[in-house]
Amino acid sequence: MSEVTVSPLPDRLRDRVAPTRASPLVRRQARTRLARGVRRRASARTADAPLDREPGGAPVRVARAGDDDAGRGSGTGSGHGEPRGERDADAPGGGGGDGHPHDDRGGRTGGDGDGAGDGGERKRPGRKPLIILGAIALLLVVGGLVWWFATRNQESTDDAYTDGNAIAVAPHVSGYVTRLAVDDNVYVHRGDVLVEIDPRDYRAQVDAAHAQLGLAEAQLDAARVQLDIARVQYPAQYRQARAQIESAEAAYRQALAAQARQRAVDVRATSQQAIDAADAQRASADANVAMAQAQARTASLVPQQIRQAETVVEERRQQVLQARAQLEQAELNLAYCTMRAPSDGWVTRRNVQLGSFLQPGTSIFSIVTPRVWITANFKESQLKRMRVGDRVDVSVDAYPDLDLHGHVDSIQLGSGSRFSAFPAENATGNFVKIVQRVPVKIVLDGPLPRNPPLGLGLSVEPTVHLK
Repeated sequence: MSEVTVSPLPDRLRDRVAPTRASPLVRRQARTRLARGVRRRASARTADAPLDREPGGAPVRVARAGDDDAGRGSGTGSGHGEPRGERDADAPGGGGGDGHPHDDRGGRTGGDGDGAGDGGERKRPGRKPLIILGAIALLLVVGGLVWWFATRNQESTDDAYTDGNAIAVAPHVSGYVTRLAVDDNVYVHRGDVLVEIDPRDYRAQVDAAHAQLGLAEAQLDAARVQLDIARVQYPAQYRQARAQIESAEAAYRQALAAQARQRAVDVRATSQQAIDAADAQRASADANVAMAQAQARTASLVPQQIRQAETVVEERRQQVLQARAQLEQAELNLAYCTMRAPSDGWVTRRNVQLGSFLQPGTSIFSIVTPRVWITANFKESQLKRMRVGDRVDVSVDAYPDLDLHGHVDSIQLGSGSRFSAFPAENATGNFVKIVQRVPVKIVLDGPLPRNPPLGLGLSVEPTVHLK
């Protein structure tokens, strides 16, 4: 019987023939590859790990999670003492050192070893995010409490504006502008010349008024002279009339006596002609008495005649006063030709030019006085504790660095809608309740800044400190 010599198969063929049975060499190679990968991961984590010191002072790198696996892999690889060539050899298949089969790439196809390795690489979620969220929530709560304590005695609104006096300047007389002494947005003092109007027509009116006044004064002097004459003449005329009455009565008595004598004489001793003459003389004396009495009655109206003369004097005096008033009006019109500033302030809204024809009462510009206050429209629910005299801090949107202080001067007795041009008619249609706003006047304390000046209508935000 002949002998058969069996030669050993190469390692690569042996691995292909028996892929399910792992040789010790394959197992060692698998463990070597696993240890090498673990060492690389451990080295990467160790490079990022913080340094600590031992009690002796030597720096020690703190290992992170999974470093124990790296240590075990490193010890296992070095404990076998395989040659370098054997450790670097790669088997295409076979089982691992832990008894689990591997695929052609050398990876394990089953078992729990990989699960342990992956668990070491994961980081457990820390408590730092929770601490940050808790700190933020605490800061919000503390900030809210501080804000509430700081503002619980304050009321503020952004529906507030600066207010003041804007004096409209308009001419009293008509005419052409011959001089324009101011420009837009300049500060003027009371009495400064603003505009001059052509004064020639008004100078002529002044001269005519002077002449009319002189005529009235002359007529007054004549009436006074007539009054003095009447006070002397009318009583004298009355006395003369009384004397004429007495003379006529005496003549009448004489004629009556002569008539009686003629009638008492025997008709044979006198003539009819003498009797007729005595009768005629008596009748004439009677007529003279009647005429003298009539003149006396006329002359007896001396007080009325004197009062009539006094009335004429008074009429002339009133004419003099009227002439003087016309003269004053003419002089005023002449003075109105020079328009002056009625108050200190800034010239705004100028709409006049040199040579323009002005009509009386037409506004040509406005003067904003330096006195400025705040009109704040607070909600009706904010007025419960607000009182006159409460301290107010004011911030101006146009000048953020400007701090103003004042006090509540007055609270309007009525909402803004009540005094509007078209008040609401709540009795008709569907009613929708809205929060009403009440104007509150805030007077600023202390001198106001001249630079920059506070204009009218600027948005402000007052804060009222409630008592």
